[in-house]
Amino acid sequence: MAVAKKKSTKTITPGAVKGGANDKYQFKMAALKVVDAGTGYSTSHGGLVEGDRIQVGYIHKPRGTGARLHWHNNEQLNYVVRGTLIGSVNGVKVRAPAGSLVYIPAKAPHSLVADPKGEDVIFLAIKDMSQGIVGMAVDGTMSGPLYLKGFDKTKGQAKIVKRLGKSGARVR
Repeated sequence: MAVAKKKSTKTITPGAVKGGANDKYQFKMAALKVVDAGTGYSTSHGGLVEGDRIQVGYIHKPRGTGARLHWHNNEQLNYVVRGTLIGSVNGVKVRAPAGSLVYIPAKAPHSLVADPKGEDVIFLAIKDMSQGIVGMAVDGTMSGPLYLKGFDKTKGQAKIVKRLGKSGARVR
């Protein structure tokens, strides 16, 4: 059997880990360096591994927060590990509790937040490598994430900073 040649450590998304680089093939997702997975439109953040054709993020959204309506060139699958995601994909309402899979077609407008009546959400974001983890807000601005009524972004930011510690992640 042939052995694959050594891989570059270069990633599309800054802060992501390249699968197979330096002979590393197994990853403790919750322990990876935290990257901002929705710069300018979402509170999503977590560890990210990029392969040649697929990327997987172990993504966290604090309760009552999430992504404004946005899109990306990647087809995406979100598998909810903990909590419940609510929102819409292509104009269709979505409510996805733990154990659910949300399919998001490439270029489909979507907005998903952590249910304010539940707990913080953790999900696996699985995307093709047609671009990095971050998309673009539908309104063309990258003016910040979505905070539902009653969820103060200042308190939300403090909570994120406390959770991330000295990870080096950019926090909104």
